[in-house]
Amino acid sequence: MRKFGKKYVEASGKVEKNKNYEITEAVKLAKETSTTKFDSSVELAIKLNIDTKKADQQLRGSLVLPNGNGKTKRILVLAKSANAEAAKQAGADYVGEQDMIDKIANENWFDFDIIIATPEMMPSLGKIGKVLGPKGLMPNPKTGTVTPTPERAVEDVKKGMIEYRADSYGNIHCSVGKVSFTEDALKENILYVVSTINKAKPSTVKGKYIQNISLSTTMGPGIHVDQNSIDM
Repeated sequence: MRKFGKKYVEASGKVEKNKNYEITEAVKLAKETSTTKFDSSVELAIKLNIDTKKADQQLRGSLVLPNGNGKTKRILVLAKSANAEAAKQAGADYVGEQDMIDKIANENWFDFDIIIATPEMMPSLGKIGKVLGPKGLMPNPKTGTVTPTPERAVEDVKKGMIEYRADSYGNIHCSVGKVSFTEDALKENILYVVSTINKAKPSTVKGKYIQNISLSTTMGPGIHVDQNSIDM
């Protein structure tokens, strides 16, 4: 049986297990129940009524949080000529082409958090897909990381772009900020994510689409959110 630490137990005591909290109250409670000494991430979990075995119900995409998520990502851009120069000007941490792909393949180099690539680079990058895929680093047009304008993608990442993807159970997990964020900033980010997911509802889904929404902080207890308090 799993044992929880004293701080977690104390924090959990502030949360009613079977209660769905109004969004503003849920955000406030999430900040109050953070148990770490560092600035914890605030995580949003959404349970969807989708069948990910069906191709048209595999939900994946990206969005730019209104207030960012408080994280700094190291960006690798794979592009040539003018696109490469534009990416550098936009603030990419690393820019290259085949040389960077070889560095990953031969040196097991992963000093970056996200890869943005132009379409022309994808055939070469695909050769190391088996290495990048399991790490969640393979660029994808659906998430905006395969694009003919990499400089725009770099700018979006720096503004707070996050990727989302439903797992095999229909759950989406994403970071929506830090405990140090104001309640209003966290709430705005959460509402934007929920609205984006709601608009991405597959046309073949029947019945209630969003089944459950919850918040938590790193190592903190889960807090159920009342969907009626969210304008979707």
